[in-house]
Amino acid sequence: MADKVKFGIIGTGAIATMHAEALRDAKNAELTAVFDQVTERAKAFAEKYNVRAIDNFEEFLNDKNVEAVTIATPTGVHGKVAVPAALAGKHLLCEKPLDTTVEKVDEIIAACDKTGVLMMSVFQSRFVKNVGLIKQAIDAGRFGRIVLVSCQCKWFRTQEYYDSATWRGTWALDGGGALMNQSIHTIDLLQYLNGDVEEVSAATATLSHTGIEVEDNAVAILKYKNGALGTIEGSTSCQPGFPRRIEVSGSKGSVVLEDNKIIRWQFVDEEAGDEAIRQNGGIGEVISGGGAGDPMAISSNGHRVQIESLAEAILSGQKKIELDGREGRRAVALICSIYKSAQTGKPVKVN
Repeated sequence: MADKVKFGIIGTGAIATMHAEALRDAKNAELTAVFDQVTERAKAFAEKYNVRAIDNFEEFLNDKNVEAVTIATPTGVHGKVAVPAALAGKHLLCEKPLDTTVEKVDEIIAACDKTGVLMMSVFQSRFVKNVGLIKQAIDAGRFGRIVLVSCQCKWFRTQEYYDSATWRGTWALDGGGALMNQSIHTIDLLQYLNGDVEEVSAATATLSHTGIEVEDNAVAILKYKNGALGTIEGSTSCQPGFPRRIEVSGSKGSVVLEDNKIIRWQFVDEEAGDEAIRQNGGIGEVISGGGAGDPMAISSNGHRVQIESLAEAILSGQKKIELDGREGRRAVALICSIYKSAQTGKPVKVN
């Protein structure tokens, strides 16, 4: 049995660098080829990482030395490349969000179901050990009745950031603004920790950037299916950018996660290890985080962990993985419902 999965990268923009570096460091995966519709950009990227640049998409998909692909195109192109890649039998690692609408995400999922390929959504924050620690406490019932689960993602992006590429800040290719692009990892964690949101009420605005179609500020009130309430605050206007924050509060305990560090860990019923968690800010290393003021100020370690997880599933012949397309769909469905509520001024059911 092969000991490494051969990956290709589709799209060679900024985030593709994270994918390439993660593949370089992965123990069970390797980068073999790249494709980009801009041939010269693909060649320069391929030369940097000493791999092949393939300038024909059909040829790229038929290449037997490409067993899986990572998708690093603008969001609005994800489905256009993911569906044919899945139908060609390639396993997928797709950047967040999976696409700009739930309907497009469902098309990707259907293509993967048809051919039986594995698809993993890029939500590397789920692999952070402190997130797992909070999830374990929730599952163990340590919070009692969970009453509030909220997040803040008060980040900053310059005007130059939006001006740097024509697709940025557009509905068609970015799919949204401060929520869909920047806050989506944090929003994913809300539902990962506390379950699906049932209904949202929201408001959005464009307050500090020009020339963009989408929001740079948003607030939402959440009603979860388990009865808890919560809020989302997302922004790319908050100079200089602050650590993202998740708060889980219950009748018997509360926790606050700031970036990937636990800054509050209090329960009515203390257990062995609780004080050490408070003193150390949690457990384990930080594998992702940052990006509050600079989109590239993040480590590739989170992508590496996800690539290794997907590669292990491929090598071992698994038929299903935990963080699949249906899991990736949840955050897109919630954010699209927030946008609909903001546009209509009415509460919206999430589905």
